[in-house]
Amino acid sequence: MPIDRDKALAHEFPAGEGSYSKDDVILYALGVGAGNPPLDPSELEYTYEKNLKVIPSFVSTASGGGASFFGVPGLEFNPAMMLHGEQDVEIHKTLPPEAKLQGQSSIVDIYDKGKAALLVWQTETRDETGDPLFTVRMSLFLRGEGGFGGDSGPKPGNQAPDREPDGVVRSETLPQQAILYRLNGDKNPLHIDPEFAKMGGFDKPIIHGLCSYGIVCKAVVDDALGGDPTKVGRYQARFAGVAWPGETYETRWWREGDDKILIEARIPERDDAVVISNAAFTLR
Repeated sequence: MPIDRDKALAHEFPAGEGSYSKDDVILYALGVGAGNPPLDPSELEYTYEKNLKVIPSFVSTASGGGASFFGVPGLEFNPAMMLHGEQDVEIHKTLPPEAKLQGQSSIVDIYDKGKAALLVWQTETRDETGDPLFTVRMSLFLRGEGGFGGDSGPKPGNQAPDREPDGVVRSETLPQQAILYRLNGDKNPLHIDPEFAKMGGFDKPIIHGLCSYGIVCKAVVDDALGGDPTKVGRYQARFAGVAWPGETYETRWWREGDDKILIEARIPERDDAVVISNAAFTLR
């Protein structure tokens, strides 16, 4: 059944409640490579309850009790044909090391890409005082669902400039990186089951896209912002390729004015294959 954009956009989702703890924050940090070297004071701030700080990309895994877009009237599609295209988080106030949350989800828009539909899904999350805490948006390609006659959507922004980067960070991943990261809630067998990965066209399980998103986020926070995650007001990125556990990320960043940092990440072991592109921090 073709997508009915107007019907899907009109759907109202129930609000929900959620929470996260210091253990959740630490587990996420370990999942994106924090804690190496383990006794480094700056790494302990990600992995020890004392003076614990929150990597901004953590909010992509924090449960605010938002609803699901599966089964929405007018948005019938095959989940096996869905690909995660982009991730965008906005941080509205300093993230505490633990919180009770209230989440409200919505469909922002659905674009017609010809051979696919592009679903923009959003959850706005407030803290227990009712103040906005963070907003998470994701863009999802629904392959085979295009052609319904809608707008094709905006062109990608945040292009990496054609000049030498202001900083380069190398982040080595563990052979078991995806096994560790999946404990944050994404139990897709693509990231742990060799047979399932082969059915998906990969020689072995791949790293989660959101794990790559977090590895790159931490790298730029540490290198460009002196390890201060509270300076990040927004983090946008496009998933341009896949990475395998054990590979090294080379994250390049460029300052763009007073309030923006442009970002790109590559895998040097595979001829600089791009993993994260069209990425940027907007600073607070």
